[in-house]
Amino acid sequence: WEVNIRRSLHCPRRLSRVLDLPPENLIKSISAVPVSKKEEVADFQLSVDSLLENNSDHLRPDIQVQAKRLAEKLRCDTVVSEISTGQGTVNFKINRELLTKTVLQQVIEDGSKYGLKSELFSSHPQKKIVVEFSSPNVAKKFHVGHLRSTIIGNFIANLKEALGHQVTRINYLGDWGMQFGLLGTGFQLFGYEEKLQSNPLQHLFEVYVQVNKEAADNKSVEKSAREFFQRLEMGDMQALSLWQKFRDLSIEEYIRIYKRLGIYFDEYSGESFYREKSQEVLKLLDSKGLLLKTVKGTAVVDLSGNGDPSSACTVMRSDGTSLYATRDLAAAIDRMDKYNFDTMIYVTDKGQQKHFQQVFQILKIMGYDWAERCQHVPFGVVRGMKTRRGDVTFLEDVLNEIQLRMLQNMASIKTTKELENPQETAERVGLAALIIQDFRGLLLSDYQFSWDRVFQSRGDTGVFLQYTHARLHSLEENFGCGYLNDFNTACLQEPQSVSVLQHLLRFDEVLYRSSLDLQPRHIVSYLLTLSHLAAVAHKTLQIKDSPPEVAGARLQLFKAVRSVLANGMKLLGITPVCRMVSLCHPGWSAVA
Repeated sequence: WEVNIRRSLHCPRRLSRVLDLPPENLIKSISAVPVSKKEEVADFQLSVDSLLENNSDHLRPDIQVQAKRLAEKLRCDTVVSEISTGQGTVNFKINRELLTKTVLQQVIEDGSKYGLKSELFSSHPQKKIVVEFSSPNVAKKFHVGHLRSTIIGNFIANLKEALGHQVTRINYLGDWGMQFGLLGTGFQLFGYEEKLQSNPLQHLFEVYVQVNKEAADNKSVEKSAREFFQRLEMGDMQALSLWQKFRDLSIEEYIRIYKRLGIYFDEYSGESFYREKSQEVLKLLDSKGLLLKTVKGTAVVDLSGNGDPSSACTVMRSDGTSLYATRDLAAAIDRMDKYNFDTMIYVTDKGQQKHFQQVFQILKIMGYDWAERCQHVPFGVVRGMKTRRGDVTFLEDVLNEIQLRMLQNMASIKTTKELENPQETAERVGLAALIIQDFRGLLLSDYQFSWDRVFQSRGDTGVFLQYTHARLHSLEENFGCGYLNDFNTACLQEPQSVSVLQHLLRFDEVLYRSSLDLQPRHIVSYLLTLSHLAAVAHKTLQIKDSPPEVAGARLQLFKAVRSVLANGMKLLGITPVCRMVSLCHPGWSAVA
């Protein structure tokens, strides 16, 4: 038996010898058993089915018979205290004191890397990964529709980075197109420089709404907008100067909002970067005989191979200018030249699935084999996220509302200790509530947003996660000095302690699962269960008035929970808070 948890507790050498398989081959066949509320379960189980997965169906023996035969060949030892069989599994119960000592020692030693050093990831080489996410439209207020792309992309980048990959975060701005013709004309008609400087995105939004109304009734306004965009395309200095001002002011505003979200980017690029390079893409497509002209004067790429018009992707307008797809092709080629990525992930809503399928397919028929390294992570629509201000939901309004409602909730509770920075705490707790509600289900599913559910203190919410972290932090503050260095792992034999330890064992498997399908819900579910287990344990395992070594052991257990809770929350993009309110949260006992 070796030191690492997965090797020392999952893979006894005897099991390896009996199966005539190296320990490495067993790692993914053995998993920690989920905690049961009804009974104490085994710690690990070996899936016999996974060991036989290479056998064809007619050669595959009866799994239950195989499980019993295998269990009979194995013997308990100083590590494994009990062996049994389940439905197609061989189950192992680990020596309780060894389980406690090994898990706590591993959590303490690995710190923020706990779970990430697992052998489950040993066959995953470090890669160069580009993640494109958020991507709002310049000169428009940051609409809440971009929130999902922002927090999902941030989670994926966080997870990949934590696993040791070299990650580049790109914000690909919608900063080109006909809307800038409308905006340029609109600003000349309705714009005010003072308003632009004081509240740029709000003023540009108002101008954009007003010019769209005018263009609908006045053909000359529509004509002016087309002319302004043509001047932009031709490189007119005056038009470009105004466009650049809109772009710079917008990015300044975005950076301020991203800071509130705790999110950063390595690169801000945009469609405007590729207006010239997209012309090179068109020439390249033409030289390869892939560019087909239509009767309307547009140019398409036939993806069917047999002239099926429904499988054609338009890459050029009749006036010779590029489209969104052309600019995405140019951006992908440019990023491969710049970053030589192993994987590039696009995080956008599911409405763009066909677009990315076409872009990846065109890259492939252009001869770029690396197109297979490009991946689209689609997500569903959020419904019902309206603020008190009305139907148009801007992200900053949502952030402000979250902060306000959390402050009101906190103010309604009589606290014994005032918070140093209640606004910051309210925003962090509110963001946790927002992120957990978003991440609980499949990303591809639409979901109905509910303000009431976001701020529920009971049940599986971000508020509960933050409260649990703050409560455990206060335990360390109140008792840490006296007890943390004096503990005996033999004192942690109660069922509540064992349940927490068993759950801590599963963290690497949860991270591994999320790393495969890029779904945060596995981590969310794990952290919520961990918080509930900690709350139950806290009611029974008192620290105050317990013997020093018992108090120390229990405190070490709660410290391990807080550490893993913080690690998981940070991966999700949540900043853990260390103080909330002193009133006990439902599910937590008042006694420390």
